[in-house]
Amino acid sequence: MTKKLICEFIGTAVLVLFGCGTAVFSGCSADNPGAWLLTALAFGLSIIAMAYVIGNVSGCHINPAVSLSMAIRGKLSWKEFGLYTLAQVAGAFAGSGILYAFVSFTGKEVTSLGQNGFGNIGMWGAFLAEVILTFVFIYLINGVTSDSTKSNCAGLMIGLTLTFVHILGIPLTGTSVNPARSLAPAVLLGGEALSQVWVFIVAPFVGSALAAFAHKYLNEEK
Repeated sequence: MTKKLICEFIGTAVLVLFGCGTAVFSGCSADNPGAWLLTALAFGLSIIAMAYVIGNVSGCHINPAVSLSMAIRGKLSWKEFGLYTLAQVAGAFAGSGILYAFVSFTGKEVTSLGQNGFGNIGMWGAFLAEVILTFVFIYLINGVTSDSTKSNCAGLMIGLTLTFVHILGIPLTGTSVNPARSLAPAVLLGGEALSQVWVFIVAPFVGSALAAFAHKYLNEEK
């Protein structure tokens, strides 16, 4: 278990550092499609890279929403879910902390760490968007990880799915689908990011639970 938790810590730190870091240094916004695509790719490629390094150790969840889905499906005990979540949150803070340092080294004020926000769609629009985006992402994960014939390409498929989820989600909310990835930047920045972060914690968990139950009902043999 110790090795699994260390892997989850490292994987989440890499995801947050490279995904959110690309968003920060590329100037990602709804008005900058090039940076928006680069950021989507950075998140997806981070998943692919980590999947083929730590996937055989911890499963490469690096996301509490993924771990919740696995717990609901009985692939992870609830104790393991709690430990995985703690490791993922710690990793997200490590990644955000490193990113904070990098931005500080440039001499600029730290005003962005790739945090999520309601954007122009408001609180309930953001909530609905995150539920749907997370549902699609987690449903795909449940599908590829439950089929042994897809095991060799699971990391690639998951990474590409996270990429296309970000392509739609970035102009809406910045795309969370991962409570740990959202919590760390919000806490370090405070202000509006922190006041809105509850949506990016609750909605991904709701989307994850719906995806787990959908997979159990639609895809698993009775």
